[in-house]
Amino acid sequence: MSEVKKISKREFFKKAGLATAGAVGSTALAMPYVKAQAPIKWRLQTYAGPALAEHVCKPGVDAFNKAANGEMEIEMYTADQLVPHGELFRAVQNGTIDAAQSDDDSAAAPVDVKVFGAYFPLASRYSLDVPALWHWHGLNEIWEEAYKDIPEVTWLSTGAWDPCNFGTTKPIKSLADLKGLRVYTFPTGGQFLSRFGVVPVSLPYEDVEPAIQTGELDGVCWCGITEMHTVGWANVLKYFLTNPLSGAWAGSYFVNSEKWNALPDHLKQLYRMSIDTSHYYRQHWYWAGEADYRINGKLELTTIPEAEWKTVEDEAVKFWDEIAAQSPRSARVVEIIKTYNANMVKAGAPYRYGA
Repeated sequence: MSEVKKISKREFFKKAGLATAGAVGSTALAMPYVKAQAPIKWRLQTYAGPALAEHVCKPGVDAFNKAANGEMEIEMYTADQLVPHGELFRAVQNGTIDAAQSDDDSAAAPVDVKVFGAYFPLASRYSLDVPALWHWHGLNEIWEEAYKDIPEVTWLSTGAWDPCNFGTTKPIKSLADLKGLRVYTFPTGGQFLSRFGVVPVSLPYEDVEPAIQTGELDGVCWCGITEMHTVGWANVLKYFLTNPLSGAWAGSYFVNSEKWNALPDHLKQLYRMSIDTSHYYRQHWYWAGEADYRINGKLELTTIPEAEWKTVEDEAVKFWDEIAAQSPRSARVVEIIKTYNANMVKAGAPYRYGA
């Protein structure tokens, strides 16, 4: 038997050469190398301006970035900061940005169900109606189906925001007071409100407040009273109409499909959980704010009598039927909304009052 020869570490590396050095590098140095990698970076743009984004988007982004522990980082951009809001969906589609938070309607999503995003007139009464409709009455499945037809964009989730009310510089106490009002609002909401003489106006988000100050706008029908105070519009408005056009805004999260598919499963799950964090925060932030600002806010409250407002509610159902005629999928959504609201009336208080 040949003698076992002991060699020093120096001699070992000298004889082993580059191959051995490479092997050591791929094992002993593997963990430090992975940790040193730059994180995955995404750019997300929200529909909201800076003050509002602090509440409707940032809590979820912050939660994700903290939990991702250096593996991934989302950079948040506010309304129109990277691309104009009307081009937001296309920007996700072509990869200009990686993700977006918006309603389908104002982001110009090329799907038939986009009209149900934002504020579909009188479809909901409370913010919990939105997640109930999506999670428990079939709208999640319909949205997944609709967005499968759209290349390079993946729809992930829809949640609730605030109700939609008029904030104006002139008091509204009857339907007649709506005639001729120049109002900043959403596309589908504006289409409906024009039936009552409202003049819908579309302009960049940051131009709304100056337009109210100069008299180019008579007000907004874009949000609830919490948002009017948060973004500063309450400083230039005078009145708040308590009759809601809708009980809650339906907003969604979209991602570029290629970027989404490239993520490991644990980061996908983490991102979905951060979206739920955002949804939950908004539920209690808006619910608390809508009551507080009615009591302690800057705006004078006005109300159209219930019997007169019934005209608007009845017209909304006619509007739903017109939308239903646009596509079989839209008809399915309208039928779900009708059935849901009828069931809420049957359920009685607190789901619906005055039935």
